[in-house]
Amino acid sequence: MTDSRSSRSEFGAFLKARRAELTPAQVGLADDGTLRRVPGLRRDEVARLATMSTDYYTRIEQGRVRASATVLASLVRALRLDEAQQAYLYELAGKTPAPRRRAGHRVRPSVQWMLDALGHFPAMVLGRYNDILAWNTAAAALYQDFGKLTPSERNYTRLLFLDPAMRSLFTDWEDAGRLSAALLRMETASNSDDPRLATLVGELSVRSPEFREWWNGRIVSDTTYGPKRFRHPLVGPLTLDCDTWTRPNDPDVMFMVLTAEPDTPEDHALRILSSWQTAPAPIAHPADTPHD
Repeated sequence: MTDSRSSRSEFGAFLKARRAELTPAQVGLADDGTLRRVPGLRRDEVARLATMSTDYYTRIEQGRVRASATVLASLVRALRLDEAQQAYLYELAGKTPAPRRRAGHRVRPSVQWMLDALGHFPAMVLGRYNDILAWNTAAAALYQDFGKLTPSERNYTRLLFLDPAMRSLFTDWEDAGRLSAALLRMETASNSDDPRLATLVGELSVRSPEFREWWNGRIVSDTTYGPKRFRHPLVGPLTLDCDTWTRPNDPDVMFMVLTAEPDTPEDHALRILSSWQTAPAPIAHPADTPHD
């Protein structure tokens, strides 16, 4: 959203609506006993909580001055904004909120049911840095049984570069590797201080010369769909369509599904693979997921 007159007006209206929802008691202020003409907090009370002058806060609310990132952070604390409200406030102000460290992900049973319902189409849930959080039987048949791996090994990018079987599975491995390294590089823009990311990048840089070259080249990409070409040892060549989606309220979680046109050789090959893989796909719980 641009810094237009309408967005400045909405910014002020949003602040007014949020302070109207709060009482002095909720934010730790003593009620001075005076009659309030409007519900909620007054401007001077918000200003006091945000450690700024009443005149300055008034000008912000009226759209006469633009709030800096520091001021926005103070308003977030003063008005007790939740994550969605923070995102909206920063969007109105044309600012980017500070990145928040997310906790480990729990994959809900309903998500696993959804993956299983896709039948012979391989599907996975990938977390931050391409950690494999959940998968269906078809994904295990195509790639490998991820349940046999340790939690630290259960990472798509790590497997792509360090697992010989995974590497030989891709017909165009170099393209797949470049893309995976580029997607991981995108993560550093907002998570550069995360020890988990540093450990993963460090291991891959030491053990894979290709990853080290592409990582140092600082290639980036946000490609989320396209064909993937495989050379499977049981069913031979496969060209599958890959699509991914992220959850609006949690961009760290990505759903990846590989499909084939019905009644094609690829479709039949996936059905054969799935029929041979009968072990259920387990859910990776927080204790198994290397996020924190």
